[in-house]
Amino acid sequence: MEPVASARTTKRLPLVKIAESKLPTPFAEFRITVFRAADDKEHVIVSLGDLANGEPPLVRVHSECLTGDALFSLRCDCGFQLQSALATIAEAGRGAVLYLRQEGRGIGLGNKIRAYALQDHGRDTVEANHQLGFPADAREYGLAVDLLHFLGVQKIKLMTNNPLKVDALVTHGIEVTERVPVQSGLNPHNESYLRTKADKMGHWLTLP
Repeated sequence: MEPVASARTTKRLPLVKIAESKLPTPFAEFRITVFRAADDKEHVIVSLGDLANGEPPLVRVHSECLTGDALFSLRCDCGFQLQSALATIAEAGRGAVLYLRQEGRGIGLGNKIRAYALQDHGRDTVEANHQLGFPADAREYGLAVDLLHFLGVQKIKLMTNNPLKVDALVTHGIEVTERVPVQSGLNPHNESYLRTKADKMGHWLTLP
């Protein structure tokens, strides 16, 4: 866990709450809340416990990954990270996963699979995105700030390996009191992908 700084800005995105319910899982019984944002997509908070009071809660800002989260793909570590975050939050008794609909680091499912095809022919994940005309990471995190404000949370323990995610939340006014590593799911199919994230994107990863 690493302490980091905080900053503030006024940027906000409009949100509309759509629905809320219990969400029993193998890890714990969470609360699921669905919002529609300005991008006309439905984004989700999966939360446990009273987050507005007490010490900063554990928070995972997780971008949608259909292949990893739902189809058990071994090409990435997304599904493993999501399950690890839910298990860690359940063990702590408090926390939240903010599930943002930013598939493929913001380029969409179809383009992600196009990038996979390029990786099948020797490109790494950054080179594939660039060849398709996209940045290495096209995600935006102002929405995560609005979701945290809905929860009444201004300070968090952020579960991430991504320095850009820390910087984005801090720039949007969230105080990140600790960084909690979320490293899991290393396998022969994603080792090169994870190494590229570490070497080219600066992710905090410990690899063999």
